[in-house]
Amino acid sequence: MKKEVIVLSLGGSLIIPGDINVKYLKNLKKVLLKNTKKHKFVVVCGGGSLARKYISAIRGVNGSEKFQSFSGISATRTNARFMSYFFNQEQEQGIPHTLETLEKYLKKRDIVFCGALEYKPDQTSDSTSAQLAKHFGSIFINLSNTFGLFTKDPLKYKDAVHIPKISWKDFDKIVSAMKFKPGQHFVLDQKASRIIMKNKISTYLLGPKAEHLDKLLKGKKFKGTLISG
Repeated sequence: MKKEVIVLSLGGSLIIPGDINVKYLKNLKKVLLKNTKKHKFVVVCGGGSLARKYISAIRGVNGSEKFQSFSGISATRTNARFMSYFFNQEQEQGIPHTLETLEKYLKKRDIVFCGALEYKPDQTSDSTSAQLAKHFGSIFINLSNTFGLFTKDPLKYKDAVHIPKISWKDFDKIVSAMKFKPGQHFVLDQKASRIIMKNKISTYLLGPKAEHLDKLLKGKKFKGTLISG
C-alpha cells in the first residue's frame, strides 16, 4: 500500500518559543513515528523566536525587508536541521533547499524536515507548506501554540471564542485585512491562505498538544479549526 503524504507546518513557537520545547517535541516525535505505517510526513519548520530575533536586529539597523526575510529563512533551516537531529536522522546533503531534494529524501524516509525552500516576497514557511500540500495533493496541517482560530488572540484575551470551522473565503478575508511583515505571528500567512483557497486544500489548524494530531490522523474528534469549503 502506497503511503499518503501529509504536509505539516510546525510553528517555530512550538520548537523554540524561548528555550527548546523538549516536552512537546518528544510527544510530537512519538505521534509521527507511530503513524508512519500509513503516512509519510513533510514537516516544514518555522523560525520562531530565533527568526524574530534575527529579523528585529536587521530591522534595527534599517535593513531591507528582503534581508529581514533572508534572516528568517535561515532560522527556519536551522530549526529544521535541529529537528532532523532530534529525530536521529543523518543528513546526506543537509536540509532540503529545493523541491527536488525534498522528493529525493521522501523516497527514502517517512519523515522529512525542511525550512523555507526559497525566498519569495511576502511569505513565511506557511506558504512553503501550502505549496507543498498542493504539489503532493495532500491535506495541510498547521501546528502552532494556539488551538486553531479564535475571534481574537487567546493568549492575550480570556474571552476569545474558538472557531472550529471556517470557509476558505471567510478565512482569507480575515488574513487579507492584515499587512504582511517578516516574522509576523498569525496562524497562516496571506499567501498560504490564497493557495489553500484557490486549490481547495483542506487545512487543519492544531495547537500545542500532539495528541490532537494523533486523533486527526486516526479520524477521531480533535481540538482545532478546519478550513474548507
